[in-house]
Order: sequence, then structure tokens, then C-alpha cells
Amino acid sequence: MEKTSVSQTLSIDFNKNITFLKSLFQGCEDIIFESYQFGADYEQEAVVVYCTSIIQNEKQNLLKMALQDLVSERLSPGIPLTSHDVQHFFLRRGVTERPVKTPHTLKDVSEQIMTGHIIILFDGWNQALSYNSYSVEKRSVAEPQNEMVVTGPREGTIENLTKNIGLIRARLKSSDLKIHYKNAGKRTRTRWAYGYLAGTCDKDMLKEFEKRIEKIASEEILETSYIAELIEDSTLTPFPQFRITERPDVAAAALLQGKIIVMVEGTGTIVICPGMFHEFFQSASDYYQRSTFSSLIRQLRIAGFILSLTLPSIYIALTTFHAELIPTVLLIAILDTREGIPFPAVIEALIMIFFFELLQEAGIRLPKPIGSTVSIVGALIIGEASINAGIASPIMVVVIGLTGIASFSIPQYDFGFAARIIRLPFMILAATLGGFGLLIGFILLFLHLSKLKVMNQSYLGALNLNNTVILRDGLMRLTLKKLLKGPGKKNMFKTRS
Repeated sequence: MEKTSVSQTLSIDFNKNITFLKSLFQGCEDIIFESYQFGADYEQEAVVVYCTSIIQNEKQNLLKMALQDLVSERLSPGIPLTSHDVQHFFLRRGVTERPVKTPHTLKDVSEQIMTGHIIILFDGWNQALSYNSYSVEKRSVAEPQNEMVVTGPREGTIENLTKNIGLIRARLKSSDLKIHYKNAGKRTRTRWAYGYLAGTCDKDMLKEFEKRIEKIASEEILETSYIAELIEDSTLTPFPQFRITERPDVAAAALLQGKIIVMVEGTGTIVICPGMFHEFFQSASDYYQRSTFSSLIRQLRIAGFILSLTLPSIYIALTTFHAELIPTVLLIAILDTREGIPFPAVIEALIMIFFFELLQEAGIRLPKPIGSTVSIVGALIIGEASINAGIASPIMVVVIGLTGIASFSIPQYDFGFAARIIRLPFMILAATLGGFGLLIGFILLFLHLSKLKVMNQSYLGALNLNNTVILRDGLMRLTLKKLLKGPGKKNMFKTRS
């Protein structure tokens, strides 16, 4: 007996198609096979196949509508329906008010069943009818939890790809907004899309992006971060190379700036490509408040990043190698608080940072009602207990607390995580070489950032003072009048050739 392959076309032999599909979906108890007889004498047979867990509840109405329309095509009660009548009816007319596809191969049929289509197979016909009835429960549009603003839109993306694209389309009502759909993975068959503004997005960057995504077509994709990691230039750097947002307004603004956005079915996050160094200090609220205030807040975030990166290292370097640089009164106070501490400053700092990071992770993983309570109470109790036990000094608790607060001021969580990682080698350099070690650390960090590429573009390229973008919307933000169209300058949302 000839073995049936999934790549073969549907057979005229009705039972052969059904037997193969049943063997293919053996053990999948949510795949339903239902037989129907229709015609005046019930001389014709059809089998309906669908995945009950991912389709709408209108299945029965759809089938009745399809078969009743077919029966109404009979010329008279005495003329029986034939397979030719079935083919002619559905190919020429189809079902009223319902788009239909006619897959020809077993592979197409099996894939469409797993993507929420209702498949109808007819006896004596080597094609099938496919109706899209995909429906999975989704949460409604709400304000994103990680990007809240005082003023501005409250809409956030959800786990529905079509609705997310619609939220962006509502803000960019232009035919220049191009959306391309893709499918990834042999098993997941994940539907995802990328978009850009034609005439605004750099052609070379777009070409490079499309070249990279072609290489990941066979990868199993479950979330936007999968795509970001698969197409990024360097996976070893702690610095993120793409921005992540859950706000349609941020995605629309990024498109106007010539960026590429990536969205995946089943996840509410949008990846913005590429992400430059200075863009990780920007927040959606910057553009809904006065420019003076926004610029000051942005400078505060930059200062917070530097403090998060270097504050423990500076303390270790000063107390270990450069005590003469500390004012006498402050030095005496530090020495008094460190009296009886059995560890050097670097070990003391590492212990406190370890417990601080542990508390932070516990607060994230615990249920929301008790997570914040555990973080706050745990930090107070452990800090106080460490001081009383002589494990840590009060000044070290203050330094680590300020470092943690400074890291929370960074809008992008991934960028703040990079500072948390780089903080450790800076502390080791400060403990071994003092201020000279910190200088070496900064030089190595700058060389790393200078070498880092994002979609073949320099990660620090926008920090060039000759670049008008960094002067107008980088380290600070000018007024909207100047930002959008300043005198003698191009529009911020410039069109590229």
C-alpha cells in the first residue's frame, strides 16, 4: 500500500484523506472530526475537521449555512447531487458572507486546522473548503503597566497582532506605512509582522533587516524578544540593541523617525529596530510635558545611570586607596561606622548588592499584592540586621540603597540591567587599582560601545555633536516647535532618499 505523504495533494478518494488526517492528529483530542450527510436522500457525505480549542462558537451556524445553500442549488427533487455539483457551487459561488479558501494539499489542510480554520472535505472532490474561525481569548486594551504616563494616551498593546497593527494604523493614516506578515517555525508557525514608513526608513537598513529575518524563517518564535536576539549584531554585550515598548504611540513615533517595528501574535510587546544608546533614556512622558521639565528629567535619568554604574566603585576606591580625597570630618564618620566590620569594602559591597538583587528578584516574582511589601520590609529588616550584626556599615547600606534607586530611574528595564552587570567588574577594578582601575574601566566601556553595531549602524553614532538629532532630542529635548520643524533645520521626522 502506498504511503501517504503530507506534501501530497488531496485525493479523490474521500476516505483516504480522512484516514491520513486522523493518523496525523492521533492523540490530539481537541481535533474534532464530524460527518454530515446532505442532499434529498442524504446521498452526499462531508466531513468537517477543526480544532475546538481555537475556533469561534459559530461553527454549527457556518456548516448549516454552507450545506443549506448547497441544497438550495438542486434543480428539482428528482435530480440527485453529484460531486461535480458540489465543486461547481463552491468554486463559483461559495458561502454567502463568508470568505473561503480551497486548499489542495494535505500539508495546507493540516496547517490551516492548527491555525483556527474549519475544514470541510467532500466525497469525490480533491479539494477542501477552509473557513477562518480562529478565536482565542485575549485581554482588552488597557494602560501598559511598565510605561505609565501622567498625561497622554492610556492605550497599550495586547496579545492580538491584528489589533496592535490597528492601534498603530489609527495614528498613522498613511499608505506609506507598510506592514509585511511572516510565519516562523515548523511547529509553532508563529504569525508575526514588521512595519516601516516608506520614504522615511533608511533603505540600506531595511535591506539589512530583511536579509537577517530571512535567515530565521525556520526558527521557533514565541515572543518578540526571540526575533530581537536572533537578528542582533552581538549577543555577548549586556547592552540592549533594540527598544521594547507596549505603547502604540511610542511605536508610531519610532516609525516617524525611520525605525522598523516588529510584532508577534500572542505577545503585547513591540520591538523597535534599531535602538541607539541615547534613546534608552527617553520616555513617552517626555513628549507630553513641557520641554524644560522633560530635559531636566532626562538629565536626571542619565545621572541615575552613571550613579548606578559607579557609586559603589567610587566608594570602594576612595575608602581603599584615596582616603586623602575624603573630607576629614566625613572620613572620621566613615571610619567610625566601619569599626568592627570584618570584611574589606569590596566584599562588604558585594554581599549587600547580592542581597539587594535577591530582594528585587523576589519582589518581581512574588504575587503583586505582597511583592512590593516583601521588597520594602525585607530591605529594611536585612539592612538593619546587617548593621546590628556587624556585617555591613551604615554608610554601605546608604551607598547600595542609592545605587538601587538610581538604577530604577532608567526607563528601559533591559538598559538598567546592563548597568547592574557592568557594576561588578567596575567594583573589582576599583578594589584592585583604585581610581586608575575606574579609569581603565571607563576606557574599556567606551571602546566596547564605540565598536558595538546595531543593524550595521554605530551604537554611539548619534552622540556625535554634529548630529542634529542628539542636539534636539537626545541628551535634552527642545520645544516641539523647534523639535518638529526648527528654523533652518530639517524636520525631525525627516524623509530619506
